[in-house]
Amino acid sequence: MSTRYQLLLAAVCAATMPAFAQINAEHPVPSPKLLPEHKVIYFGDSNVEPDQEAQDELVSKFYFDQFRHAHDPMAPYFMFMSKDSKMAMGIGGVFNATAYADWHGSIDNNGFVTYDIPMTPDPHARHRIGSTVNQSQFFLRLFGKSDKFGWYQLYISAKFSGAGMNGYGFTLSKAYASVGDWTLGYANTTFSDPAACPNTVDQQGPGAEVSETTVLLRYMHTFKGNHWSLAASVETPQDQVPTYTGVASACNTYMPDFAGFLQYQWADGAYHVRMSGILRGLEYRDDITGVNHKTVGWGAHLSTVANPFPATTFYGSVNVGKGIASLNNDLQNSSTGLDMLPDASTPGLMYKPASLAWMAALQYNFRPNLYSTVMFSEVRLYPGQTHDGDIYKYGLYGAANIFWNPTSRLLLGAEYDLGARKNMGGDRQWVSRLGVTCQYSF
Repeated sequence: MSTRYQLLLAAVCAATMPAFAQINAEHPVPSPKLLPEHKVIYFGDSNVEPDQEAQDELVSKFYFDQFRHAHDPMAPYFMFMSKDSKMAMGIGGVFNATAYADWHGSIDNNGFVTYDIPMTPDPHARHRIGSTVNQSQFFLRLFGKSDKFGWYQLYISAKFSGAGMNGYGFTLSKAYASVGDWTLGYANTTFSDPAACPNTVDQQGPGAEVSETTVLLRYMHTFKGNHWSLAASVETPQDQVPTYTGVASACNTYMPDFAGFLQYQWADGAYHVRMSGILRGLEYRDDITGVNHKTVGWGAHLSTVANPFPATTFYGSVNVGKGIASLNNDLQNSSTGLDMLPDASTPGLMYKPASLAWMAALQYNFRPNLYSTVMFSEVRLYPGQTHDGDIYKYGLYGAANIFWNPTSRLLLGAEYDLGARKNMGGDRQWVSRLGVTCQYSF
């Protein structure tokens, strides 16, 4: 094991903001006293006096989402609210400007993606300076409380990252509706746990993060004194089965993905431990024999966000499975797909390679508006039946950062990233990056 690798392992830890709980009428709301001030514009019956307690509950619902990531915008500064405090709408977003410099090699990506580290050193690409504002985003969130159905919401968000690394194209990030325990739309897969992921200047984040977004129908219920949550979903598959011309080719998916989790939470949902699982149907055609083959991939994901010591927050996760490589941050960038690989011993056949990914991070708050995080992540692919030395074997991701909120809506940050990729043939390359960010939520 190299000295660099040992040093990274010694730096294991985690970042960002507290976790948030799924919108559910039974679940307690975070204390409104913890929220920044908001400007409220009232509409509706002018004879009704606003209910301050109901207003605080409605405002805090903007933070009340178990699938909220640290990169997601804050609640909007201005909100429209009915005087009876049964409906509120906020339109907001975040301006995000990031600049970075690579050395000892460079990654041709605004995100620090270790999969994209060039394995052949290029004298023209020993370093690189880049900047972008394409992570800036807008969102609209509508909340209401129905006497018959309980809490409901509509959420739509979009970024400017839809035209590649150096372009700016408006692209949908999320679009879903929730009524009580049900959610329908384009949202984070139930197999993920965004609240258990660290905050990073790097827009990509740790390689082991499960970051898939898909169209789904999810049921989630909180019970046993609001300490337990159970969820299950049917999801549109987005697998990455490759095609090898004349040997084997990908087929259309034949079944939806099925995902679920069981979670224990405490401190009013601020901290939790979650166990998630997923099943996915994979199909390919043996182009040599002309026969289609179906198989089922599976994955298990253990994640947590906790408060082990005063002023500290620990974030951690580990996922393992077969046929789920593309659900990990790092391996989503494969141009051919790694959910299945060709069998080296029998041309025409394919198999599901095993993958293992883990992440750990520790955040320390020097003050409420100043915190630092160190983290480490590793993603491993086990393509045991292939002899291709250029196939990815593992990727390492280490980062240390500091974030400061000079005001409640302005966030400044700086971060050092160190990453490595190693292939099955033994080739390994390292890249370093220094990044800074300026973000303003509105």
